[in-house]
Amino acid sequence: MAIVPQIYCGGIAETNAYLLATPHGSHVLIDAPEGVTAWLQKLGIVPTHLLLTHQHFDHVMDAAAVRALGAQVHAFADHDPALTLETMARSWGMPDVKAFQVDHKIEPHLPLEIDGLHFSLAHVPGHSPDSITFYLEQGEELFSGDTLFEESIGRTDIPGHGDQALLIAGIRAKLLTLPQHTKVYPGHGRATDIGHEIRMNPYL
Repeated sequence: MAIVPQIYCGGIAETNAYLLATPHGSHVLIDAPEGVTAWLQKLGIVPTHLLLTHQHFDHVMDAAAVRALGAQVHAFADHDPALTLETMARSWGMPDVKAFQVDHKIEPHLPLEIDGLHFSLAHVPGHSPDSITFYLEQGEELFSGDTLFEESIGRTDIPGHGDQALLIAGIRAKLLTLPQHTKVYPGHGRATDIGHEIRMNPYL
C-alpha cells in the first residue's frame, strides 16, 4: 500500500521535501530545503529522522534547523562545503549553509529501517558524489533526489560533481530495474514512474 507523502517545495531552486508518516506514529523527512522548518512547525510535526539525498545547498539549507527540532540526520557523508556548493550559492545571493551534524552515515549496501518504514538504498553519483536514492519498499516508491526527474536527469555540468555517463549508468543499473509501476518522487518537479521514464526519458 502506498504511503503518500506530504510535499513541501521551497527555496531558490524550488526544491521538494517529502514528509512520511511511519506505522509507529512518527515522521521521516526527506531533504531540507529553505523554509521547510517553518512548514513543519505550522503542521505541528517534528520529524524524528531527516534523510538527505545529497548535500547540494538547496537540499540542506534547513538541515541544521530540522536537526535542532530533534531529528537525527542520515547522509552519505559528513557536512562538507565542497558538497554543498556554498561558493556557487553565495554568488546567487544565498546565505551560507549552516553547518549540521550527520548522526548516521548511510551504508548504501545495507537496508534502512526507521519506525516501521523499510528503505532500500542506492548510491547513484553523477549529479553529486554523495547522491543517494531511497526506495520505500512498502509503497514501491522511490525518492530519487536529483538523479532522475520526469523525462530528465540531474544536471551534470557542475565541476567536480557532474558525470553524465556515470549518472546514466547508475540510473539504468539501480533505478530502472525497479518495478515499472514504482512512483518516483524527485528533488524538483512533478512525480513520475519508472515505466514512464523507461519509455519517454530522452536521456535513457
